[in-house]
Parts: sequence; structure tokens; C-alpha cells
Amino acid sequence: MSEITFYTNPMSRGRIARWMLEEVGAPYTEKVIQYGPDMKGTYLEINPMGKVPAIVHGEQVVTECAAICAYLADAFPDAGLAPAVDRRGAYYRWLFFAAGPVEQAVTNKSMQFTVADPQKQGMLGYGNFELTQDTLAKAVSGDGYVAGPEFTAADVYVGAQVSWGVQFGTMDKKPEFIAYAQRVTDRDAYRRATEKDDALVAAQA
Repeated sequence: MSEITFYTNPMSRGRIARWMLEEVGAPYTEKVIQYGPDMKGTYLEINPMGKVPAIVHGEQVVTECAAICAYLADAFPDAGLAPAVDRRGAYYRWLFFAAGPVEQAVTNKSMQFTVADPQKQGMLGYGNFELTQDTLAKAVSGDGYVAGPEFTAADVYVGAQVSWGVQFGTMDKKPEFIAYAQRVTDRDAYRRATEKDDALVAAQA
């Protein structure tokens, strides 16, 4: 298939998608979209939500970081970032747990939105922040990765969530989180991606 076009901004979740692109080693052309009119202009043809990241690969348009991670793992199987189909239970479980309950729980906590009534908590999908955080901490405990002994695309997404959460204080600095974040970011692809995005930030300063 054709080269990937990567729409991003270094001050966004585009960092997750770039990390994944570096992991699979696929050639890509980046298009930096600035916040404001640029993101709400012709870019809406790519993503009607007017947010980054997005990738275009041939005729395929993929938005949402978890979806981009899963898509790239499948599109570039030689990178070995997705388990065999009959072993993808934990892979899908934790990839989408982070995209759903974790994302919602962290965002609501950051905005100081809480629901105290235990019965109403069941309507939230994630229950409450503490339950969600403790569940994730258990999933990343040990010395392996979230879907088993091998690093996968799920670790890119989950790892980014945990790393940012610990760094910016939106998640507790649990020992499990700190150790897992160190494990998943100690990779050449992560360092390459970070250097590229940090250079873009510096250039825009």
C-alpha cells in the first residue's frame, strides 16, 4: 500500500500515533495541523471532529489513537505488535479498556466531575476513578506487558496513558504504574518519536 500520511500536532495525542508509527517502521509523511482555523478548516474532510491525530493509508482513513494502534499493528504484521488472533483476548481487552473506562475516568477526575451514588456510578461505564485505576494497576503489574510477555500495540496506547497520567498527576504514582511506564518507554521507537515531537514543539516556540 501507499505511504502513510500522518496528521498531527506535537501538543496532542498525536504523540501516541507517532510512537506507533515508529514502532512499525512504516514510512510516513507528517502534516502538522495547528489548533484553531487549520484544524477546523479543510482538515474536517479527514476528521469531521476536527481533532488530531489521523492517518491516511491508501484509501483507509483512521482516527482515534487506539484504532490507529490496532490498525497499524494489523497493516504491518512483520513488526510483531499484535498477538495471533486466537490469543488476542487480553490485547483487545486492555487496549479498549484504556480507550474507554480509563480515558473517561481520568478526564472526569481532571474536570472534578464525580458521582458519589454507587448505584449511579454503574451508569458511567467505569464505575469510579479508584476502581478503574486499581484495575489498570493490576493489569500492568509484574515484569511483563499488558497482554502477556511480549510488547504489543496495546502497550503503546496503555503505556502512553499511564506515562502521561503519572507525569502530569492525573493518575496516582502507584509503583505498578511507574515500573510499567519505565518498561514500555525504554524503547528506541519511543525515543525517536519523542525527539521528533519535541523538536516540533521547540520550532513552534
